[in-house]
Amino acid sequence: MGSLVPASWLGGCVVRGVGSVAAAFIATALTVVGVDCAFAEPEANGERVDRYLLFSGFDMWRNGGFVHGGVLWSPDGLAREGFSLKLLFAGGSYQYQAGTTDITGRQALAALMPGWRFKGDRVEFVVFAGPDLQSHRFTPDDPGNRLRGTNLGLRVGGDGWYQPTDIMMVTASVSTSTIGPNVWARAAFGWRLVDWAWVGPEASAFSDHNYRQLRVGIHATAFKTGQFEWSAGLGHAWDSDQRTGFYGRIGLLTRR
Repeated sequence: MGSLVPASWLGGCVVRGVGSVAAAFIATALTVVGVDCAFAEPEANGERVDRYLLFSGFDMWRNGGFVHGGVLWSPDGLAREGFSLKLLFAGGSYQYQAGTTDITGRQALAALMPGWRFKGDRVEFVVFAGPDLQSHRFTPDDPGNRLRGTNLGLRVGGDGWYQPTDIMMVTASVSTSTIGPNVWARAAFGWRLVDWAWVGPEASAFSDHNYRQLRVGIHATAFKTGQFEWSAGLGHAWDSDQRTGFYGRIGLLTRR
């Protein structure tokens, strides 16, 4: 079964060095939790049980870019039903229009969300909810933007994965925050390309009180290199500021 990982979900200007930032997050997180490539604990029968999923990624398009990273902890194991805790960090910058003025926004957020993983024979989904802390700054300043400053709210989200056959998958994710408020959603289909990755179409949408974006493209998910799994997406984006263009994203995760 595939990996349930969050995608980046907010706008931004092109972020320089986002690839190195994403890689640096993985390295830093492994150090913080004391990983020496072996903190998955064996069961009594010698089976390896991964309890941590570390993830990072970046997202870029015409009007900006975003980086994100975090840790998902499941004390009973990532492959089992039960309690999970997700710690998410994200940051970047983005552009939008306020009347006839182009505004550059810079955002940072952190969310800590306890949740529960449900598992079936070929289906898995995880639901989360917890505090969401966001900071927004604008150049030039936009006093009319309700996101301005530092805000504390509630974030609720879920990730689902369904594999009707050995060569076909369907995945969907949603994340919403009371700050704004805003909502992001993504859905994708995929077919197994030999043993290389899941490949297929994807669509995502983002909306808040003054901005909306729709994306349609293709994705490759769960491409493995050693202990890491990669995902990528490429396609076209349309937004409520009448700005269209290509988008691209890359994600990286590892289990421990």
